[in-house]
Amino acid sequence: MAKKLSANKKIADLSRNTESGEGELMSTDQGLLINDDQNSLKAGERGATLLEDFILREKITHFDHERIPERIVHARGSAAHGVFQVYKSMAKYTKAGFLQDPAVQTPVFVRFSTVAGSRGSTDLARDVRGFSVKFYTDEGNYDLVGNNMPVFFIQDAMKFPDLIHAVKPEPNNEIPQAASAHDTFWDFISLMPESTHMIMWAMSDRAIPRSLRMMEGFGVHTFKFINAKGVVSFVKFHWKPLLGVHSVAWDEAQQISGKDPDFHRRDLWEAIESGNFPEWELGVQIIPEADEHKYEFDLLDPTKLVPEELVPVQRIGKMTLNRNPDNFFAETEQVAFHPGHLVPGIDFTNDPLLQGRLFSYTDTQLSRLGSPNFHEIPINRSVNTIHNNQRDGHMRQQINKDVTSYSPNSIGGGCPYQAKAAEGGFTSHEERIDSRKVRNRSKSFFDHFSQATLFFNSQSPVEQDHIVNALRFELSKVTRPAIRERMVGILTLVDKTLAKKVADKLGMPVPKPEQPINHSIPADGNPAAYQPTKVKQRIERSEALSMSNTIKDTIQTRQIAILAADGVDEASLKNMANKLKAAGAQTKIVAPHMGDIKGNNGAAIPVDQTLFNTSSVLFDAVYVPGGKASVNTMAADADALHFINQAYKHCKAIACDSGAIEVLNNSYVAKASGEGNEIAEAGIVKDGNAKKFIDAIAMHRFWEREQQSKVPA
Repeated sequence: MAKKLSANKKIADLSRNTESGEGELMSTDQGLLINDDQNSLKAGERGATLLEDFILREKITHFDHERIPERIVHARGSAAHGVFQVYKSMAKYTKAGFLQDPAVQTPVFVRFSTVAGSRGSTDLARDVRGFSVKFYTDEGNYDLVGNNMPVFFIQDAMKFPDLIHAVKPEPNNEIPQAASAHDTFWDFISLMPESTHMIMWAMSDRAIPRSLRMMEGFGVHTFKFINAKGVVSFVKFHWKPLLGVHSVAWDEAQQISGKDPDFHRRDLWEAIESGNFPEWELGVQIIPEADEHKYEFDLLDPTKLVPEELVPVQRIGKMTLNRNPDNFFAETEQVAFHPGHLVPGIDFTNDPLLQGRLFSYTDTQLSRLGSPNFHEIPINRSVNTIHNNQRDGHMRQQINKDVTSYSPNSIGGGCPYQAKAAEGGFTSHEERIDSRKVRNRSKSFFDHFSQATLFFNSQSPVEQDHIVNALRFELSKVTRPAIRERMVGILTLVDKTLAKKVADKLGMPVPKPEQPINHSIPADGNPAAYQPTKVKQRIERSEALSMSNTIKDTIQTRQIAILAADGVDEASLKNMANKLKAAGAQTKIVAPHMGDIKGNNGAAIPVDQTLFNTSSVLFDAVYVPGGKASVNTMAADADALHFINQAYKHCKAIACDSGAIEVLNNSYVAKASGEGNEIAEAGIVKDGNAKKFIDAIAMHRFWEREQQSKVPA
């Protein structure tokens, strides 16, 4: 049996092959010290460059091959190292080793990503986010490869290339980048009723998260837990962020894309560098094997979720991300995830989308990383020494000294041996299969609308408005009227009021509700046999599906802008800044110029950012301290007033010292507040009260302000 490694040894092993050039002499890839890295070898100072310059050839050749094909999907990613620790043994349900001992920390590497865009696209695209975790366990690598939404667009992997071809930029002009608001995507979706539930999620605020640290993660598929006695349970995986689940406004997301397209990447990096380590709890929904057919939906259908009201989520452990990558390419870009990387105690189900992924991921890594030896790249390497009969191939690193590379053998004493189940050898769950070969889908997969309606009904009124507005925006970008009409027709089967609100803004009548034909049928199939159905659900609303019910009791890592100029009241500024920092927030002084500003007592106060190099959309809240000269400057500065107007428009907390009320009076805040409307006053603190401001920031947003007349941009 393989020798177990301590947690510290495992973490150290993951860092092997790292290199720092600090204090070192330059060398070629073969270790030869380089005397001149500035000039190529020539025939005389002005002569031709010589072919024999092997140092030049090595350097240029490596540069020419630095870029590898980007991922077809999930190309733009950010990642971090961390650890996972289970709260208590899960032996009752699974024999997976990393879920047994609460004293053991399992190293992890987590990659977050957008799906549709290229590597150079913005972090704030309206999109699904990938949420993939590689556990470096004593039993081998286990990959939980999921998204920030619990369902997906399609039911069968056969349709995955079609989905991605449809959402990618259109092939005639490569437009638009990282966006689904175009004809080919909605053409496909409007012909695929099974996508309706996922469209509700993709058009919701889940698609524009405030931070990668403030979004949930899901395994999407149903998997199996298997314990030491062979007892099987179905399991759904959830990642619950301890900072809550929060989003930005759509207008804000578009502006962030222009102001800082690396917003999420920078946020994750800076949080870890500052010691504010992101944390998630791993949750599981466990369903006894005997209850496989208990529900109105099919557990194997990836377009369905299991409502938490039916099966509560048990939080079984915590993941903490505590170290940034040393090199983006070597780690974040070269990491290779695969849902087929399992450990004993976890197994697949017959979910047809999952089954297709089991082929696709290995095939993709072979294309991207160029070799079946991608597992030898340090970030992909198991903490266990690899022993098998696989040999050679491009970029082989492991040096095998064995005479034999086949099994069975006698020359090598039969080594390496097969591992018995008791020794940790993986055994697939024995499941009886007795059926005919068919290309078909179970009728239990045909309900495409019930959970879409459940999701929409579970949203708060504000969240529902955001879904309506997202659909209006997306479909308004569709140039072919027939596609818009077909899609709005599908929306009538989700919620008639939703469909009408979308149709009105598109300047079209609401199509007569009718059962759409599922176009994803075999050429010789009977369309009537593939008609979508709608099954009555036992619950009509799920509180867990609404972000309005998330954690709102912390301002940890929130970014607060303090608008100040020369003559600022030092006490007002420092008092608020200190209290915000004590509550876990990050403050930045934003002034009209770089360098220092002078306080009212003559102190030099360093400026972090300026009104011309930053924006309100990059902060969670705004504070204006007192000081007559500073207040006069800010009250007359159009950029400062625009900063406050944007914060108000995007429903953020705003506070000012009692002596700085003039600044708010010159902004749109005064106009809105003058109406005497409590909604307009929500999240506005005018007396410099730090506790009230902190409580307001913790609420994240005051979305009810959107009911007011539009705030000038």
